[in-house]
Amino acid sequence: MHSPLRLYGRSGELAILDTLLGRLRAGDGGALVLTAPPGLGRTALLRRTAEAHRACDQGPVLYATGAPAEQRLPYSGLHALLCSAPGVLPAQADRVLRSGITPGGLLGLLRGLGTQRPLLVCVDDAHAWDPDSRAALGFAARRLGEGSRVAVVLGAEDETSFAGLPALRLGPLDDDASAALLERLTEGAGGVDPVVRSELLREAAGNPRMLAGLACRLTPDQLAGRTALPYPLPGGESVLDSHAAHLDALAPETRTLLLLAAAAEEHEPEGAGADAALLLRAGAGAGLASGFLDHVLLGSTGITGILQRAGSRLHFSHPLLRRAVLHRASPARRRAVHELLATLLSGPCAPPLPPLVQRACAAPGPDAALAGQLAAAAVAPRPHAERSAALARSAALSTDGTLRAARFAAAAEHARLAGDAARSRALLARTGPHPVTGGPSSYGTVRGSGTPTAGGLAAYVRGMLALRDGPAADAREALIAAAALLAAHDPRRTLDALLGAAEAAWAMGDALAYLDAMNRIPDYAHDVGVERYRAGMCAMLDGRTGEGHALLRGCLDPAEGAEDPAALLRAGVCALVLGDVEDACRAGARTLAAVRTRGPEALLPQVLEHLAYAELRAGRHARARAHALEGLHAARRTGQPNSSAHLHAVLALAASVEGPAEACAAHCDAALAGAGPHGLAQAATLATWAVARADLAAGRPGEAAARLAPLVGPGPRRGHFATRLLAIPCYIEAAVLSGRADEWPDGLAAAVEEFAAWSERTTDPQVPAQLARCRALLAPPEEAAARYEEAMAHHDRAGGDFERARTQLLHGQWLRRRRQTRAARGPLRDALVAFERCSARAWAARAAGELRAAGEAVDAPEAIGPAPLAGLTPQQQRIARYVAEGATNREVAVRLSVSPRTVDHHLRNVFATLGIRSRTELARVLGRP
Repeated sequence: MHSPLRLYGRSGELAILDTLLGRLRAGDGGALVLTAPPGLGRTALLRRTAEAHRACDQGPVLYATGAPAEQRLPYSGLHALLCSAPGVLPAQADRVLRSGITPGGLLGLLRGLGTQRPLLVCVDDAHAWDPDSRAALGFAARRLGEGSRVAVVLGAEDETSFAGLPALRLGPLDDDASAALLERLTEGAGGVDPVVRSELLREAAGNPRMLAGLACRLTPDQLAGRTALPYPLPGGESVLDSHAAHLDALAPETRTLLLLAAAAEEHEPEGAGADAALLLRAGAGAGLASGFLDHVLLGSTGITGILQRAGSRLHFSHPLLRRAVLHRASPARRRAVHELLATLLSGPCAPPLPPLVQRACAAPGPDAALAGQLAAAAVAPRPHAERSAALARSAALSTDGTLRAARFAAAAEHARLAGDAARSRALLARTGPHPVTGGPSSYGTVRGSGTPTAGGLAAYVRGMLALRDGPAADAREALIAAAALLAAHDPRRTLDALLGAAEAAWAMGDALAYLDAMNRIPDYAHDVGVERYRAGMCAMLDGRTGEGHALLRGCLDPAEGAEDPAALLRAGVCALVLGDVEDACRAGARTLAAVRTRGPEALLPQVLEHLAYAELRAGRHARARAHALEGLHAARRTGQPNSSAHLHAVLALAASVEGPAEACAAHCDAALAGAGPHGLAQAATLATWAVARADLAAGRPGEAAARLAPLVGPGPRRGHFATRLLAIPCYIEAAVLSGRADEWPDGLAAAVEEFAAWSERTTDPQVPAQLARCRALLAPPEEAAARYEEAMAHHDRAGGDFERARTQLLHGQWLRRRRQTRAARGPLRDALVAFERCSARAWAARAAGELRAAGEAVDAPEAIGPAPLAGLTPQQQRIARYVAEGATNREVAVRLSVSPRTVDHHLRNVFATLGIRSRTELARVLGRP
């Protein structure tokens, strides 16, 4: 069977080529130049285009590939093209090779072929053709258009040889397309380990040919992660040779400068480029003419197509080009260049790491002394990414196996802190197997080196990675195990591991596991702030509220831990547990500033999550949404899907206020998709609460109550122990408004009492007002008015537009149900204005509907129905839409807070006005299924 060529990540390019073929079949011609560096799929696209034309049996295909060996033979390219279809143009091909052909003659020849059947001309590597063939074909291609019935598709490294023709430049494959291609390449290998996959994708840099070369050189055991990967990875040499092939034609001084630029990027952060000032000095030291250096390094263009200038930095146009330059140079020449750069970077005031990195690149083999110097220099204030790279080089140069593994583990830790989780896992894979027991030489620090050994540190890094990208229960167990390994030798990481285990237990919603992890924190931590935090959190969960409040308030001192983002983040957590949302917002803002200034990058998603959540509690929904969106981007960038789930839950909560309902549902689905497999009870509880709140805003209290009842009640589906209490006011409101409060008499009363008990343990200013509102909803008519007044008094002291407006809405709705429509208009009008002020659009629409039902005209574009309903009153329009959706009279009555008899009266008038007789006809009028 013939298997069609399958391409990945090229849907846009294929659509353009299919359009060109469609025009050709319709009788029109055209031309397109596909440009790309080697290995990105020019050949595959050309072959696929030719196969598609042949498959339709529409006409002949002339297909040729440029041969660099024939580049000096005139018209050799056109001869190969005309010979590519046996029996079509044999005589013309021989004549072209003997005496050549004019551009006009080639144009006439192609047009003549096109008059018989549509002709497709494909030339791969057209830049390698001889100049005469390129000029003739370019001339003809520019003149093929409507009615010519000839299409030309050329593949070249750039479009300079075919200026004036439409060009399409191919870019690297994205991660999804590369991963799909790798899966296809390794179908028979039994699966690819995630760490190995990340390394292959990183090394290939989106180049499909290089990815294929790398994958085919690895054994099934290496692909599955059972055997260590070789470093450097083999298999990409052919692509690098292709990139470097055209460098041979450059002048020697240009090649020297490119080698200097490629070597100068070794000590720079990834993507930073090379320093032009350093290259100027290095070029002079290498004997390059000052005029040449000034033209390239001080000009504005760099070396066209290879080296580009941006400010004071020079960048290669593609990362594989830089690697190709280093690959092309001999080992001795590379070492000489690195030694030159190391000498120029050295000095009494210069940072020690850059020259050491250059000397490491020049080292012919393992060098214990140089490895030790690199490890000693990989310290603050150097960024974590640079320290990780330096420690990885140090490990590769180490002669002692234990020390080598320890340095790879330390490099993995700094890669994690830099936000590169994939790189961190790859470095962990290079540490090798570790014993499970041992003394200081195994898990503490290597004697005399000051470097943590691999066993405990590797377990710690794996646990911290799992905390952000794995089941929370697994992360907790891994971090507790790591703490046990590190306890006798590394107090700081032991403390961090146990705090991480406690964080995992909190995310799981397991209060006992949280207390267990916190109680494992040893007394020798010598950190008063941490001890106060541990004791305060344990006291709060044990029910010792007074003691817990006193301890946690001691953690809010802004002077304590001002330089430590982790300490500032703990202060924000303390403020949230206390209910002091303003302090939580301030602590979150300070932590965000500290992380943006000093790092680590890996902490950014958590900082933004805590800040956004504090702002939600404070009623600043728009600001919370902005910070949560930034946090979501940071979580995706740093490979932290667990943080993404929590941030989606925060965004769902913000959307439940601001709308639209579709955004709330989408964020909720994303949060639950991540929370379910990884056991993130807190994210799941918040997301479910968000959707229930959106249901309330849309007038669906029955659905909201059904969502919230399992969360706030007893049983295995109970929500998170700390966040479920926040949803109780919504649950009470939904249960009462749905008209089913009598179905849960004990449940509602128990929920209110639990909320009342919690209100005594928190300082959140909104909680007393919410409690009074809940009691008003459940109170008999003679007490409800006083309860609503009590709630409003609490709101006056607490502030906050959204919660105040919700109480006013419920108060006005209660008054209207008791036929006190005139009195209801005041609180309903105030609620509408407050909802509009805080951009709570869905809630504003609900308030506007209640206000119209109370007899006041309100402009609400959301309530205007389609054209068939233009003759109905606003109340009739709403009833008509609900009925058309399938709601019963009772369900409509619950949504609109009216009696079923009122709904029946309005519905008869709707039928009479529209001239219909049934609900089915009404649904058909509104275009509903």
